[in-house]
Amino acid sequence: MTCYVGLDVSVESTAICVIDGTGTVEKELSSPSHPDDLAIALKPFVGRIEAIGLEAGPMSEFLVAGLQDRGLDAILMETRRVHAALSAIPVKTDRKDARGIAELLRMGWFQPVHMKTPVARDLRLLLSARDTLGRRIRDLDNSVRGLLRGFGLKIPTGARNRFCALVRDLIDGNPVLTEALTPVLSARDALAVEFSRLDKAVRDRSREDAICRRLMTIPGVGAVVAMTFRAAVDDPARFRSSKTVGACFGLTPRRYQSGETDRVGSITKAGDAGVRAALYEAAHVMLVRSTKWSPLKAWAMRVAVRRGAKRAKIALARKLAVVMHRMWIDGTEFRTA
Repeated sequence: MTCYVGLDVSVESTAICVIDGTGTVEKELSSPSHPDDLAIALKPFVGRIEAIGLEAGPMSEFLVAGLQDRGLDAILMETRRVHAALSAIPVKTDRKDARGIAELLRMGWFQPVHMKTPVARDLRLLLSARDTLGRRIRDLDNSVRGLLRGFGLKIPTGARNRFCALVRDLIDGNPVLTEALTPVLSARDALAVEFSRLDKAVRDRSREDAICRRLMTIPGVGAVVAMTFRAAVDDPARFRSSKTVGACFGLTPRRYQSGETDRVGSITKAGDAGVRAALYEAAHVMLVRSTKWSPLKAWAMRVAVRRGAKRAKIALARKLAVVMHRMWIDGTEFRTA
């Protein structure tokens, strides 16, 4: 009889539950979170395993790739649906979660997640490292602004490249502020140097990539936005229609319908938040900063007149996702007329 294997992964250990086709538990055990150990634990069931499932997470792709190398195919399961299903269990433990994942596999109540290719993982790694340094710099900037505000000192906005120089000029002559903030500014300078290095690496990789160069022909879509979209989509063929790309990244409205109630709310915010933010940024640049005119911009401007600028940017971001996917599939560049 075939069996189904649910894996509940944590950093140190993984809870394993094996059930048969009727839902009866055959074995429950725990194993270190490494493909070698998991393969050894599942060896008695080789030949009978119908499916192995685990939630998408930080270690999931590493484990799935390792299991595939050892002849065991595993499925990445969409986290939001798994969490919603497991939330019905009144007592939450790793053992019960593994049992729930195995049951979802057996019944087919899950949505598989795309497994990123090595190229997409490398691009995503560069983007994540760049974003991490950028957030740390903004945190330091905000901390310094808050500390100076208590002394009645204000730093002009939009002075990111001259931030440390402006702060040093403001605190010159105040020994307390100089002693407290000089180490912070030195750390900020070091982070800024490394951020510039990573930012250049991202932009260079984007310009070397034929797909990114094609996407960058769209007004408002720069190197970072193009690479973010390219790394997230990875394989454009996994979308049956270009219209579904916007929904994948949470840019479609929520809807609640029950009986006489039918409400349409804000966007779902499902999927990759980084891609959603990048598309929104590109839409903002196209509407506000870009001087190039196109039918797409004209459409967004008409939406802005009817519904407001914010909704127009969200609608344009959703439309950009569709256009960028279609350009990728067709191998065409953006046409302004």
